[in-house]
Amino acid sequence: MGLNAQKPVKAPAGGKAISNELIGIFFEDINNSADGGLYAELIQNGAFEFSPVERDGWGPGTAWRITRPGHSTGYIQPRMDNPVHANNATYMRLHCERANQYYDYTGWTGFGIQNDGFDGISVKAGEKYDFSAFMRNVKGDAKQVRVVLIEPVKGWPPKDPKLLAETTFDVSNGDWKKFEAVLTPNADCKQAALQILVLTKGDMDIDVVSLMPEDTYKGHGLRKDLAQALADLHPKFMRFPGGCVVHGGGDGFWNTYRWKTTIGPKETRRQLKNTWGYHQSVGLGYFEYFQFCEDLGMEPLPILPAGVSCQGANGGWGMKGQAQDVVPMSEMDEWVDECIDLIEWANGDPATNKWAKMRAEAGHPKPFNLKYLGIGNEERISPEFCERFKYIYERVTKAHPEIVIVGTAGPGSHADNGDYQNGWKLAEELNMPILDEHYYEPNTYFLNKRQYDSYPRDRKTKVYLGEYAAKDKKLIDALAEGLYLLHVERNGDVVAMTSYAPLFARKNGTQWNPDLIYYDNERPFLTCSYYVQQLFGQSSGNYYYGDCVKFEGDAADAIQPMEGVHYGQSVILNTKTRQLFVKLVNASADAKKANINLSRFGIKKLATKTTLAGQPNDENNFDAQPIAPKKEQIKAQKKFTLDLAPYSMVMLQYQL
Repeated sequence: MGLNAQKPVKAPAGGKAISNELIGIFFEDINNSADGGLYAELIQNGAFEFSPVERDGWGPGTAWRITRPGHSTGYIQPRMDNPVHANNATYMRLHCERANQYYDYTGWTGFGIQNDGFDGISVKAGEKYDFSAFMRNVKGDAKQVRVVLIEPVKGWPPKDPKLLAETTFDVSNGDWKKFEAVLTPNADCKQAALQILVLTKGDMDIDVVSLMPEDTYKGHGLRKDLAQALADLHPKFMRFPGGCVVHGGGDGFWNTYRWKTTIGPKETRRQLKNTWGYHQSVGLGYFEYFQFCEDLGMEPLPILPAGVSCQGANGGWGMKGQAQDVVPMSEMDEWVDECIDLIEWANGDPATNKWAKMRAEAGHPKPFNLKYLGIGNEERISPEFCERFKYIYERVTKAHPEIVIVGTAGPGSHADNGDYQNGWKLAEELNMPILDEHYYEPNTYFLNKRQYDSYPRDRKTKVYLGEYAAKDKKLIDALAEGLYLLHVERNGDVVAMTSYAPLFARKNGTQWNPDLIYYDNERPFLTCSYYVQQLFGQSSGNYYYGDCVKFEGDAADAIQPMEGVHYGQSVILNTKTRQLFVKLVNASADAKKANINLSRFGIKKLATKTTLAGQPNDENNFDAQPIAPKKEQIKAQKKFTLDLAPYSMVMLQYQL
């Protein structure tokens, strides 16, 4: 034990043991959350793998444009013969016919291609950006290649762009070779572009173009401000990579996310169509997901397919099951292996296991200590699903009984939903450890429902509320979610984990609203719901006390939050950190008085009070951020009355 560490405090009488992993995060590549988002890569379609299968009009040249300063001439040609790697088959051939300087230019010349990134490339003066690309000389003399980071100059007649940084390469090799350089811009620019200019006549091939900031979160390739926004939530776990991404969504099972093609060097990863209508480079792959979990101290919760497609496949939303693709039972061993191999990749010994050896070769010789594994994502709980789930479940638990399997309760977790009923029936039949429930509802649902109060206490299967959100992003929606989380905490003996969804949304690339964090190239924009999640994440603990707070006017035996009552409280003790948290939510239009008695706890002299308050329709967006928590130090008292303003949440934090 360190010099400043303290022994855990003993929980006073009257508390109930609850899960200390209630607040986590769920990352799915929806709303362009990975490329152009959390994954810090600045080049769009750097491997020329975009396809019209993903979106009408797309192709290998999407996000690129020909540039030919000095009236240079040439053409580009997408090709697939003899690629860098078979998983990344498309590359671009640049044919430079003439790269002479023309009289009305000051020296800018060459034939090549330009990439504007994701709504422009944002760079900072003096910061370092790592450029890399695979190139090979095909025909003619060795190629002199100029790589420049520029600020384009618009208007007519055309003028040379502003040069921010540059490097040159001599490409003489006849086989693929990776070229690398560090570019350091001389000025800030929010709308920069990258040009690759061939200065020598002839043919040259290029692929896997990358521009990555060196200053990423803990040096692991994730955008620093977005990763920090997640770290500030204090999540206990992360579920990934989906969501409907897991089993191909509406595209069918053929487009299933396969973890094994996302863990090697970037040039070997198989890119794929995203369920949400765009492209996934999988530069943010399973290795990066696990590494990020380690960086934030989160438990990784990967979700793998159960051999059954999303019920929305083949236009099947609202259909009676005929749209659901299923893997033949004769082929199900492949999907069992998908699970077992992942466990061995994450936890195995590199000296004896080939998958663990791959993890070590990628830079992580120590195990990731995988504890949880999800099988399936809100599929229709059909007989075909049950048969395939059981086939995987029984074999994985036999091979690795130490792994906690998380199942699924289907697409709508309500008592009158047949999938929900079938999901729980299957969970109880298998004594499944955890079952994943999902629901998105108007704020009235979260204001009024208290469904976990009636869940059986003797069930072996715990609840993971893996996807939920009120269907708007105003303050009243966030407070409704907060009130519901008080209910979850009170039922923390039944509910083991929760995660709001979706997590991220790009300003000009959003398919689903609302989301927890919006962002552009410059900064994240934190919603009201984000701050509620943050308060609950900061106040995790392992004991719940429901009798320390009484609201004036309530019956003496009232325990909040009650169904249909729009205010409530929760007192949480973290015995390990010796911290006590009092949380109060008032989602009503009337002020409330709360009588608080903390006499049973040995609180110290000072406390931290955090308040989130405003008008019910207040909303944080790209234009204004009116809602943010306000902190203050207050004198700690064992017995006192607290005034709770309308439409507010207050958290009191004490050290014991």
